[in-house]
Amino acid sequence: MTSENATPSSAAPEPAFADPRAADAAAPVVPAARGLSEAEARDRFAQGLGNAMPSSTGRSFWRIMQANLFTLFNGVVGGCFILLLVLGYWQDALFGVFVIANVLIGVGQEFRAKLTLSRLAVLNAPNATVLRDGAPTSIPIARIVMDDVLVLGAGDQVAADAVVIEAHGLEVDESLLTGEADAINAPVDRELLSGSTVVGGRGLARVIRVGANSYAAKITAEAKQFSLVNSELRQALARVITWISWLLVPVGLIAINGQMQALGGWAVAIETGAWREASVGAIAGLIAMIPQGLVFMTSVSLAVGAVKLSQKQVLVQELAAVEGLARVDILCLDKTGTLTEGQLVLDEVEPVGRALAASDPDLPASGLDWRLALAAVGADPQANATAAALREPYPGAGTPEPVARIDFSSHRKWSALQLDDARAAGTWVIGAPDIVLADSASAELTADTLGRTTALAEAGRRVLVLARTEHPLAPVDDGVQPALPAQLAPIAIVSFREKVRDDAPETLRFFAEQGVELCVISGDDPRTVAAVAREAGVAFDGEAMDARKLPDDPAALDEVMAHTRVFGRVVPEQKKQMVLSLQRLGRTVAMTGDGVNDALALKYADMGIAMGSGSAATRAVARLVLLDGQFSRLPRILAEGRQVIANVERLAKLFLSKTTYAVMFAVVFGVLLWEFPLLPRQFSVTDGLTIGLPAIVFALLTNTRVYRPGFLTRAARFCVPKGLTVGVVLISVVGWARFTGDYSLAQIQTAATITLTLTALWVLVTLARPFTWLTALIVAGSYVGLAVVLFAPPAVEFLQFEMPDARLAAVAIGASLVGNLVIEIFHRRVPS
Repeated sequence: MTSENATPSSAAPEPAFADPRAADAAAPVVPAARGLSEAEARDRFAQGLGNAMPSSTGRSFWRIMQANLFTLFNGVVGGCFILLLVLGYWQDALFGVFVIANVLIGVGQEFRAKLTLSRLAVLNAPNATVLRDGAPTSIPIARIVMDDVLVLGAGDQVAADAVVIEAHGLEVDESLLTGEADAINAPVDRELLSGSTVVGGRGLARVIRVGANSYAAKITAEAKQFSLVNSELRQALARVITWISWLLVPVGLIAINGQMQALGGWAVAIETGAWREASVGAIAGLIAMIPQGLVFMTSVSLAVGAVKLSQKQVLVQELAAVEGLARVDILCLDKTGTLTEGQLVLDEVEPVGRALAASDPDLPASGLDWRLALAAVGADPQANATAAALREPYPGAGTPEPVARIDFSSHRKWSALQLDDARAAGTWVIGAPDIVLADSASAELTADTLGRTTALAEAGRRVLVLARTEHPLAPVDDGVQPALPAQLAPIAIVSFREKVRDDAPETLRFFAEQGVELCVISGDDPRTVAAVAREAGVAFDGEAMDARKLPDDPAALDEVMAHTRVFGRVVPEQKKQMVLSLQRLGRTVAMTGDGVNDALALKYADMGIAMGSGSAATRAVARLVLLDGQFSRLPRILAEGRQVIANVERLAKLFLSKTTYAVMFAVVFGVLLWEFPLLPRQFSVTDGLTIGLPAIVFALLTNTRVYRPGFLTRAARFCVPKGLTVGVVLISVVGWARFTGDYSLAQIQTAATITLTLTALWVLVTLARPFTWLTALIVAGSYVGLAVVLFAPPAVEFLQFEMPDARLAAVAIGASLVGNLVIEIFHRRVPS
């Protein structure tokens, strides 16, 4: 069954590839009644002519490990870690935990997603029925071979590219491949594409392309190329690490030279073995410069967000995808399977006629019940998707059995049945209005009916007309097209619509309220797309644009994409180009979809979101997969992304403040030829109290702040003045201790630890506002932690502390208080 506004194609899509064996695909090389023998099938499979599809769902485990292990950050921090272990200073190598944890989190999360996708791919790989030795045989789709004869019926998936060699009302749905929701007729000699679904009739088809040579495999080849999520967090952190890496060499030379000179010079240090202590001091200065905790905590934030989303049936393919949706400012939506559930539902039945019986306004004057006729249409076991939509509103129980029937054909655009039940006796025809009513018995009723059906079609409805005649159905001869019964009178207008997801309007309204624009991109008829978009709540003026009219020139396309928001008849390559156009216009694009035709667009979008019920290829390239297909999951993803970005920005301000004063320490102490005033283990403890432990909580706090671009600029405005203040305070205390008293290196290191912790903790205080009971508890705990490490004997021994006298302790505390005041003034005066 089809509508008057459907545009079925009688020819296969032009293939984007050539296959020499398909040069004469219409000429069967295998008898349809027999198919291949088991021996022939085994021989073809052994020759590599089987239907095994490339099953890659992302990077291999080794490539995942390489990407997460061999980074600049891991190289610098890992090198220092190994050097300290070789020198025997394992106590000062605590920072190496960050390298290991960061790698494990990244590898574990991506590999988990890979395994989940692999399981999904297996679950969505059904068997197929083929003729083997003349008998229907069910086999795994991977065992299909070239020239196999597929046995196709309603509900079957076409498992390999094939050409029809026998058809009985065969209709297929290619929406996963093309986005076109209307079923198409599949007569003999028509090519069927792998991934299509049979929605009506039955038939046989000979396989002409298998495996990687199939249409679905070709169209997804580009989509399978691995690429990373466009992540502002990752790019900003990478930029910071790059800047610091450029500084490491000159600052490292200054630091190591300063430490050697402080121990008596290079010659003396090497001769006495003091170079080991100098190396430890230099490493302490270098490691302090690198915000390894920021990289780690960012991974933790993203991983926690991914775990929370997985509990909501959202699969995160890559950690950085958690923050992606929070940056999106335009959401592109596929219609079929995304906004809609991918099935038709009955919209309305409008009885036709000037004289309706007063006793029942739904019945014609004759008293015959057209509802029984609709129930009989829907009860047909070979009913296509449109006819099947009649089953729920018109159940088949008690429906009279037709005495004659003509199955629906997309070529004829009508079907018919004859009933002899007194309640609905006569011949009933249902189909495209202009065809069914071409020779109607009532010109006036026909004109009114066609006017109404045209209006419904223009509103995006799929429209049929139910007509009746007293003439019986003529016998149908094989090979002869049946004739439309004469003297048909219109009885009812039957309209259908695609079922919009129940959660779509509320979800789209949420995004509109959040300032995210909506753009609907579909391969279906523009009128249908417009109707669905309006029903789902997409606000737009005018009609949907037919993508066949889109310009090829990128600049002209950009002009269209700047203003138009609903498109129909879009082919897969156009979807990709439309996404790229929006990106050229400066937009951050999210794309949802479920079909192979969406795969390229999902890959190139800043955030690709696939439905779990969609094709395996689409799920493989998407950044996020809605496993249960619930559209309403998207607001939760947005909330998680916002929380991650806002919390990581707060962490960045904390960690980069430390980087600022660490660079200052390494340069100043190296130039002044002073011994570095902190051991790596002491710096690790200071980090833990002022940054590390608080960061664990700060990374997971609820934060709904709307995303603002330029996070690295804001972080720099915050951390530079505060980091310089901390650096000046510490250098002043160390200088005072060196020149005004006879203090040991251990006493200076202890005073430096007190000064650094107290001053850096005020940076934490400014970021913890507004205080909650949790953030207040964390800040108070950090101050208590300082007291513990200063006075608990095991900590004092491990950290090699030696408590300074009252005068140096007072200087350290007093200088810290002055530093706190300066930090507070900067915080209030300099916006960040």
